[in-house]
Parts: sequence; C-alpha cells; structure tokens
Amino acid sequence: MPKHLFELTNLGKQYPKADDWALKDVNLTIDQGEIFGLLGENGAGKSTLVKQLVGLMKPTKGSVLFQGKDVANNHMRTAIDIGYMPQTAGSLNHMTVRESIYFSAHLRGLSRHDSKLEVDRLLKLWQIENLRDKSNQKLSGGQQRLLRLAVAMAGRLPVLILDEPTNDLDPVRRKLAWDNLRQLNQKQGTTIIFITHDAIEAEKIIQRVGIMRRGNLIAVGNPKELKKSVDQSLRLDLFFEPGHPPFVPHSLDPVIDQEGHRRYMIAWEILPTIMAQLNLDEIDDLRLNSASLEDLYLHYTAEDQPAEKSA
Repeated sequence: MPKHLFELTNLGKQYPKADDWALKDVNLTIDQGEIFGLLGENGAGKSTLVKQLVGLMKPTKGSVLFQGKDVANNHMRTAIDIGYMPQTAGSLNHMTVRESIYFSAHLRGLSRHDSKLEVDRLLKLWQIENLRDKSNQKLSGGQQRLLRLAVAMAGRLPVLILDEPTNDLDPVRRKLAWDNLRQLNQKQGTTIIFITHDAIEAEKIIQRVGIMRRGNLIAVGNPKELKKSVDQSLRLDLFFEPGHPPFVPHSLDPVIDQEGHRRYMIAWEILPTIMAQLNLDEIDDLRLNSASLEDLYLHYTAEDQPAEKSA
C-alpha cells in the first residue's frame, strides 16, 4: 500500500491559447483519512487542481498518483474509489432527486435493493426527504447543492472530493454540511478533500490546508502551525455607519476595508493604546478575536506576501 493516497509531482496546467499557467509546479501529498481543504481566490487554480485529481483533466506537465498509480491512465480506479462533487452537475437535470441518488449508487456497484436503501439514508442525512420526487431542474441553488453532496456520497466511497460544498447554503444547512462531513471522516475514515471560500466555517473540520494564489500552492500545513505566522496579532473588527469610519492611528492599514466594516490586525502590545484612541461614539460594534483561518488565508494571499510553504 503506498504511503500517500495522492502524490502530486511538479503538476502544471496551461490551457490552450493562454499566456500564463493555470497551475504551476504543484507538489503535494494527501494521506488516507485526512480532511484537506484548499483555499484561494477565484482563478487561483483550485478547481483545475481537483479536476486533475479525479482524472477529468490531463496535466500539461507533471503527474498525479492515486494509490501509487497515475490517474491519467487509471480512470476506472478513480471512478470506483472517489466521489466527486463538481460546481455544477447538468447531467442530473433530467432526473428526480431519488433517481439521481439511486443510479449513482447502482453504477458504483450497489445492488438494486441496497441502492434503494442508500436513497433513503442519504435523503434523511441531508434532510431532503420532501424533495424525493422533485425534478432537479426545479430545485433551488441550496437544494441542488445538498443533492450533489448526496450523489457524491452515494455508494460509501472511501474518498470524497468536493468543489465548494457549502455554496448557496443558508447558515443552518452549512452547519449540517460540515457536521455530516466531520462525522463521515470520524466514523468511516473517509478522506475528504474540498475547495471552499468559507474559511471561518471550514476551520471547524479542516485538518490540513493548502492555500493557493495565481496557480501556485503557497502554503501547506496544519492550520494551527501555519497560524503562528499571524497569531501574534489580534483581529479587530470595527462596524460603523457607512461613509463615516472611526478614527484609528494612521500607522494601521485595514486588511479588510468594506462599506461600514474595517478589519485590522494589531499586535498585542499596542492593543491598550489603540483602544484608548478609539471613539466609541463613532462605532456601532467592535469585535476582538485571535487569528483565524480566514486571517491566515488573507495573510498568505496578500499581494505583497512572498510565496512560501510549510510542511
């Protein structure tokens, strides 16, 4: 049995007629049983990477090994062992929710009887029993997302690769998604690899993270270890009336500057000074927290941040 479940070596992808590379010399290993998250802005190369993990896209250079074998030459192996959830799934549009789950389970080797049981199990797990006979074309965005999660899990495959699993979900459904994925990993040892922009929610289950920027994998490791680069700072969020930001010392630049909201990363030792200079009458709300996975993401994807990696 290979030491690593996935081994990516000098992986690169350049699309036809493109000047730049969508993926640049990515080297990465992912082990059986871990929950691995990919973070990065739009266009960073995340979806390009996972499509190569499941053999839907051939690398321009380098290789992807799954269980020691090249994915590009072993599509049957990945189809048997990997449940993949893409951003969109047009092939499901002409089926009902029940049919989508049933045929996915049956094509993955379950008997007709077991496939019917799998439908009932997954409808209950994702709390979509009332959608059983509804056409996929008539589902809302959030309902379609839950169905894609159910389809990816059909057949109880040992590996799940999920592209933005919580997009379009309300807070209650997002919590359901993360809770179900955590339980799947803990109880069945399922390897879970996912792309997300939801760094705050993902931090609850993520075991190791890869951060991408402009086709480069710039940081990889345990979030706790990676956060040492930013956890000497505190996150100060100030909420205020749009157009009327409160005064803060000019030496501080916000890491987030939005209408009615600014975020600052400040050192512990200057916190008393900063707080003493704030005029609370200018602030609707103030929140102070230690560094999060979102702060880590912002730190590594900053424009002037040099590319660096961690084990």
